[in-house]
Amino acid sequence: MRLQQLILNNHADFDAALAPLALMQPHLVLVFGACAYFAASDLTEALRRQLPGAVIAGCSTAGEIAGKRVYDDSCVITAIRFAHTTVAIADAIICDMADSHDTGQRLAQALPQEGLAAVFMLGTGVAINGSALIAGLQASLPPGVTVSGGLAADGGAFRQTWTLGPRGAADNTVVAVGLYGERIRLGYGSHAGWEAFGPARKVTRCVGNVLYGLDGARALDIYKLYLGDYARDLPGSGLLFPFEMLSAAHEKSNVFRTILAVDEEQGSLTLAGDILADGYLKLMHSSTNKLIDGAETAARGVVPQPDAVGEQLALLVSCVGRKLVMGDRVDEEVEAVADLLGGGASCIAGFYSNGEIGIAQPQGACQLHNQTMTVTVLSET
Repeated sequence: MRLQQLILNNHADFDAALAPLALMQPHLVLVFGACAYFAASDLTEALRRQLPGAVIAGCSTAGEIAGKRVYDDSCVITAIRFAHTTVAIADAIICDMADSHDTGQRLAQALPQEGLAAVFMLGTGVAINGSALIAGLQASLPPGVTVSGGLAADGGAFRQTWTLGPRGAADNTVVAVGLYGERIRLGYGSHAGWEAFGPARKVTRCVGNVLYGLDGARALDIYKLYLGDYARDLPGSGLLFPFEMLSAAHEKSNVFRTILAVDEEQGSLTLAGDILADGYLKLMHSSTNKLIDGAETAARGVVPQPDAVGEQLALLVSCVGRKLVMGDRVDEEVEAVADLLGGGASCIAGFYSNGEIGIAQPQGACQLHNQTMTVTVLSET
């Protein structure tokens, strides 16, 4: 595997900047950038001109990751040339949130199945139920195929996000990259770093990812009670106070849910993924140091590939809520992951998202995470 990375700004001559990648003749190009790069067609058209033989996939972000740094209002382009792996891409239009599961199924069915080893998925970050999307995708994939990726972001505005795929840039499309062959290797790690405050609250009414009731009261009223002055800034301030889901027996799930929207009239909260209807929710908060510790734990969870040949790519997808908590120290969680991966990652790319898709342990199931650092390391043998 060979890798090359560019960091662009809006004033770049895109054709000239992309020319070195054309010489490399990459099989896969990943594009993570601010919304402006996708809202206009200039970059998309330049990518198609300069890299006509490459599979091109990407999304808008709440911050771009390259090396040990986090960038804003930039575009990070990572080109990959495989030695033994083939690549395919598919996309599907999502009509509305209720269409999330079916969109996942359509997406999986559009990918060639034979030899499929792993899927990297990028979804729109608003008007979507991320956990239903993953469930639909996995229901139509061959057994043993792993899934990672994330939901696009728009800097924390939760208004309009973009994905990039076969149709170009779109605000209503989910994209899946399929990796094929016996010599592709993927290592996964995922961890959060949040702490609970207040008692666990019983879910008394929910529909999918919309939470109506906690302990018999309106969910929004309970949530505002805990947030105090922060409640004035909802839904944006909800990124600082996610929920952890607990089972009916109060067992920890290590799965967190971010608030995407509030409905004052209904007294409801729309979360980024499904809620356990018979479970409990516990409010969480964190500090920069705790989040950095969580990122280190995610990196430690990646199983090294001692037989890897060539360069290795680490794809980091972290949450916009973590970025808001860490502020000017956000680079530190990326540095922590990079330092722990060491020589296990020749190149690091990624983005801050509205939802992270990953596996928490080597044999675990793929899930939608919120407020979590997820790490996927690609290599070949």
